[in-house]
Amino acid sequence: MTILIVGGSGFLGTELVRQAAAAGHATAATFATRTRPGSAPKVSWHALDLRDLDRIEAVMADVEPRVVVNATSGGPDWTVTAEGPARLAMAAARHASRLVHVSSDAVFSGARVHYDESRLPDPLTPYGAAKAAAETGIRLVNPGAVVARTSLIIGDQRSDHVRAVHELAAGTRTGVLFTDDVRCPVHVADLAAALLELASSDRSGVHHLAGADPVSRHELGMLIARRDGLDASRLPAGLRADSALPGALDVRLDSRATQERLRTRLRGAREFLAPGT
Repeated sequence: MTILIVGGSGFLGTELVRQAAAAGHATAATFATRTRPGSAPKVSWHALDLRDLDRIEAVMADVEPRVVVNATSGGPDWTVTAEGPARLAMAAARHASRLVHVSSDAVFSGARVHYDESRLPDPLTPYGAAKAAAETGIRLVNPGAVVARTSLIIGDQRSDHVRAVHELAAGTRTGVLFTDDVRCPVHVADLAAALLELASSDRSGVHHLAGADPVSRHELGMLIARRDGLDASRLPAGLRADSALPGALDVRLDSRATQERLRTRLRGAREFLAPGT
C-alpha cells in the first residue's frame, strides 16, 4: 500500500512515517515550505502548502497514494486549518485515495464534558472553529473519509506539552499548569498506530482516538515530571477559570465505541507515563 503522510515532519507525522515505513508500506510525506523534510530512510519527501490546490494536485499525481493521512495543524489560520483539508479531501476523492483526517477535541465547548462521536461541534476558539469547519467540508466532499478526533498528544520532548513541563521545571518558562483544564491525553505511538489501522480499514465517518484517562494539565505535568525524573515541586498550579485564556475547561473524548473496533489499545496517561515505560 502506498501511503502519503501530509504533515510528515511534525510530531505526530514523524511517528506516522516511522510506523508506516516499518510496516513495509511505500511511504511518502510532505513538509511545509517553511520547514525541512524529515530524515526517515526510504521515504520520499514533497514540499506542500495546503493553500495551493495546484501543488496538492501535483503531489497526489506524483505519489498516487492508496491512502492519505492528514496530520497537519495550522493553528487558527483559517486558510490552512479549515480550507486546506477540504482541498485535500477533494483531491483525494478525485484520485480515488482513502483519506484519514486528524481533528481535535478543540471542536467542543466543554459544556457537556463527555463527548462521543455523535456529538456535534460547538467550538469556542478560532482554532476550534477552523477544525470544525474542516470536518464539515471533508464530510461533504469526501463522504468515505475518516475524521479522527484526538486530544493532547504526548511522547518525548518533541511534544509541546512535554517540552513545556521540562521548561517549567527548569525555570526557563513562566506560567502555570491548570488544575481545572481536563483532557484525555494520548500517546503519540498509540495514536499513530490507531490512525494507520483506520487507514487500512473500510471505516468512514467520525472516530474518537483519545486516551482512557481524563487528567488535568497539572496532573499531566506531574506524571511527566515523575516519568522524566524532574522536580515536580517546581510545577506551579493555577485555575484556568481565573485566567483570560479562551477555550473549553473540561473536554473528555469518549473513545469507547472506536476502541471496540480497533486492535490498537489507546492507553491512558497514568499508564503510558508510568516510570519505566
